[in-house]
Amino acid sequence: MVQAMQAAAEVGGAEKTETSTRKIVGFITAVAAPVLIWFAPLHFAANSKHALAVAAFMIVAWIAEPIPHALTGLIGCYLFWVLKVVKFDVAFSGFADQTPWFLFGAGLFGMMATKTGLGRRLAYLIIRRVGTSYSRLLLGIILTSFLLTFLVPSGIACVVIMASVALGLMQVFGLGPGSNVGKGIFITLTYTAGCFDKMVIAGPSTILGRGLIEKGANVHIYYGLWLLAFFPCAVVTIFGIWRLVLWLYPPEDAALTRGAAFLREEVDRMGPWTRMEKRALFLMLLAIALWMTDLLHHISPAVIGLGVGLFACLPRVGVLDEKDMKKVNYLLVFFVAAAVSMGTVLVQTGALRTMTAIMFDWMRPLIVSSSFALALVPYWTAFVYHIFLGNEIGMLATSMPGLMSFAQASGIHPLPLGLIWAFAAGGKIFVYQSGVLVVGYSYGYFTAKDVFRVGLCVTVIESLVLLLLVPFYWPLIGIS
Repeated sequence: MVQAMQAAAEVGGAEKTETSTRKIVGFITAVAAPVLIWFAPLHFAANSKHALAVAAFMIVAWIAEPIPHALTGLIGCYLFWVLKVVKFDVAFSGFADQTPWFLFGAGLFGMMATKTGLGRRLAYLIIRRVGTSYSRLLLGIILTSFLLTFLVPSGIACVVIMASVALGLMQVFGLGPGSNVGKGIFITLTYTAGCFDKMVIAGPSTILGRGLIEKGANVHIYYGLWLLAFFPCAVVTIFGIWRLVLWLYPPEDAALTRGAAFLREEVDRMGPWTRMEKRALFLMLLAIALWMTDLLHHISPAVIGLGVGLFACLPRVGVLDEKDMKKVNYLLVFFVAAAVSMGTVLVQTGALRTMTAIMFDWMRPLIVSSSFALALVPYWTAFVYHIFLGNEIGMLATSMPGLMSFAQASGIHPLPLGLIWAFAAGGKIFVYQSGVLVVGYSYGYFTAKDVFRVGLCVTVIESLVLLLLVPFYWPLIGIS
């Protein structure tokens, strides 16, 4: 675990030392673009033009990242208010929305799993049960990654937990960076950590995507419905990645018999289950059970997540304390709230219609004519858009409000279109596209070429699965 945390810290150091040229250009563009739009002789209402100008600042700054995403969002909300584009309650409306507070509750879940050691214990137990041959080891890592998605709603945290297990195994096997076993294990644990949280309402980008779909389309998306919609894809992805990695990275030693002893020793070293672990597991299973049955009781996933998370902070009965609360990434919560606020402002001022015409109108004749085109065109459009806008949260924040407006204006049901667009954020072929990939890459066990090969194959596989799900399976569960 110490080595894993050190590797994550090295990523932060590398980011600080990278050239500032991109940030300088991004800062200039983020200032110039809104000024040009503000004073441009455009033929629509001044209020809409001014809303577009402030939104342009936010979007460009989120893309170029000259300043932190949360700060950009707060500045944008402030400008909406102080420049009298909208009133205060509209400019900061995202902070009163469920979405950022669902994310806050999810953050408390991840902290419970890491603080108590529950995540590592479950990883050891599952991998040990599945087996320690190279083939079974990979399958165990994939299954563990899928399970941790429910318990640890953070791809980076999942990578750190799984990497601590993998580093111990590499030491026992006597293998290092460059070995096929090392490449296979680390590319698997890294890519799946950023892939499965698009099939479950767990990671920040999925939580944001769900919130923006609900806000823009005026529909309610149940946790259970999202899981049900993508569960077949999860099954195919589990076995698809497993067979793909076995094919791309055949092991130097298929037996790896010493792995069983290592896992047994690690579990023994952790000792018996502690009361804190049992308490954390009970709270998480309670929340998961309520989430998966929300189709029956209709309690919002945000209410469940935040309620259980806050209960975990209570003295004596909970798991977390005041120090843990201070470690929560509140900036991410602010960023998501600001993104929701921007969408609300653009809708209320009518500026969203202009953005929609520019970004999405070309898709209308394609996806209206065929359900197969509906499955393919938005998926690959979002995939390409994500290449240029590396941050997946920023990708959804800048595109989902316009997409929902486009769907309603085109007579297309916004729910399947939004689900496909949000799911496409999981398709990545370059390291810079996700913080999860950056952290996994920092351990030095795989290269950018490995990310490209595995990412492109998985993206194609998931696209083919959607081609079957959207026209045939989704209508059966009420998504059409």
